[in-house]
Amino acid sequence: MWRYPKLMRRPILRLLFPALAVSLLSHPFVRATPDNLHFSLVSRERVEARLGKYGGDNGQREATLKKMFGEAGCDDQHLYEQPVKGSKLPNVICSLPGTSDKVVIIGAHFDRVSEGDGVVDNWSSASLLPSLYEALKGEARTHTYIFIGFTDEERGLVGSRDYVKQMSQPQVAATEAMINLETLGLGTTKVWLSHSDKRLADVLLYTANQLHLPVAGLNVERIGTSSDSEEFAKRRIPRITIHSFTQEAFNSRIIHSSKDKLSAMHLDDYYQTYRLVAAYAAVLDNSLTPSASPATK
Repeated sequence: MWRYPKLMRRPILRLLFPALAVSLLSHPFVRATPDNLHFSLVSRERVEARLGKYGGDNGQREATLKKMFGEAGCDDQHLYEQPVKGSKLPNVICSLPGTSDKVVIIGAHFDRVSEGDGVVDNWSSASLLPSLYEALKGEARTHTYIFIGFTDEERGLVGSRDYVKQMSQPQVAATEAMINLETLGLGTTKVWLSHSDKRLADVLLYTANQLHLPVAGLNVERIGTSSDSEEFAKRRIPRITIHSFTQEAFNSRIIHSSKDKLSAMHLDDYYQTYRLVAAYAAVLDNSLTPSASPATK
């Protein structure tokens, strides 16, 4: 995702703290509170064990991700590989059926570049997908959740582009949100506000406030020109990109370098991000309803 400009000399990250004119405690889009919100977090030990399985080339990582979904309880009926035009590797897809035809997609690319171990970019995100599935599977949901490990993001969003191209118009219409996870664990949770649907970002801020977890808006246009979520935006599917990039990480040149190793991760922040995204996904099931205001495109 992240591309370093060759002649960059100045700090380029813009940290945003949106003024919340509406009280987060009575957010108009949210119909869930900590008292009626149900999800089951997996242990930090399991989350970190999955993070530690980053080894191998992209083909081995694809196989590992599929195996982890199976171990999390995604059975053969709902777990499959989707062939991708222009790639030797498929997308890995796990579906958690809901009671309606409405869909929430949670995605992250599993491929890596040759430099470093590709832990931060982007096994940190891909390896969270089975744990997010596990957090949500124990309760009946209105929405169907589709968890996607995208192939070949580093070669130009190949996996996400092909997935979106294969979506029929009814599938597009039924998809109410796409949550993209990218480069987690470098610090506390951030959201790329300028590349995120306003309503989805508002609900994330609400969720973080309710759980007393940190989150901030941090735009990264001058590093990352695009991400897997942008393929969904082209078809007017509301999207949000959640990341953890920091000025320190930019200055240290962690991404796409030999420094992208497990030792670069801040594991306390990483588990907090998992907690927030799991809760956020559960909140969206109650918030993305026909009676809620239309999403801002």
